[in-house]
Amino acid sequence: MNRREGKPFLINFDYDKILGEIPHRLNESLAAHTGFKTGGPADCMAWPQNREQLLQTVQRLRAEQIPFFLLGNGSNVLALDEGYRGCVVKTEKALTELHFEDDGLVYCEAGIQLSVLCKACQKNGLTGLEFAFGIPGTVGGALFMNAGAYDGEMKDVVVSVEVLDIHGNLRTLSAADMQFSYRSSAAQSEQLVILSGRFQLCAGSASEILARMNELMQRRKDKQPLDKPSCGSTFKRPAGSYASKLIDECGLRGFRYGGAQVSEKHCGFVVNAGGAASADILALVEQVKTIVKDKTGYDLECEIRLLQ
Repeated sequence: MNRREGKPFLINFDYDKILGEIPHRLNESLAAHTGFKTGGPADCMAWPQNREQLLQTVQRLRAEQIPFFLLGNGSNVLALDEGYRGCVVKTEKALTELHFEDDGLVYCEAGIQLSVLCKACQKNGLTGLEFAFGIPGTVGGALFMNAGAYDGEMKDVVVSVEVLDIHGNLRTLSAADMQFSYRSSAAQSEQLVILSGRFQLCAGSASEILARMNELMQRRKDKQPLDKPSCGSTFKRPAGSYASKLIDECGLRGFRYGGAQVSEKHCGFVVNAGGAASADILALVEQVKTIVKDKTGYDLECEIRLLQ
């Protein structure tokens, strides 16, 4: 029987038989694939090499009723210390097509890094995605979360999104169908697998676009703790205030639980200050939420996605 350190796998699935030629590995540490650099092993991790293999992987896992989790580069994902009972499917090699169409339309598959898309658009003199430069993660993750920064969000430039639904159907959803809202989309509520997106940009000066991208990147470096593992901004912005402001006003700058810490540089970030477990991070988040609620009346909502 397949076992790990005395812990049984979810079921004794024969992943070699189920996944066949699709590259995969058992007992893969999730700490190497997620933003906080914490978390236990996944029963299996698969690396489909192209779009066809990705669709086959999802189809096979669903046929065997094996839980699975699609993962880009895990920049906004926290893996639990006990790991994941099922198969984590990496999209980084499967969804990598990017091309430019007429009139400022851009087609980009979900496995491409958001920064790569931004740079490609800049070189082609297309403006509209400058806000996204420096946001870690893939295009798929950005669409899933409706990522945003500096007064811009993905919903501002999305025309359509290609998805795989829970019944195995390929669908193309309009921006309206995606029901984008603050750090949310229909992909979350409907358990959709995002395959690609089309974006409407405008013609602009490549040099001016680059200058704006560099300006925003420098602002990130100046204000954010990019030198420590994190999942970026930890809390959603509450109506009427800012999470970082509330946390700072509550005297929580630098507050620690185990190896997890409220960043001294930016109170909106929880970071792995060294040797943190995922349990430390979750406990710190809950303590911050409780203290802020007690002292200010505001309810903070964590925007980190759990791999569970």
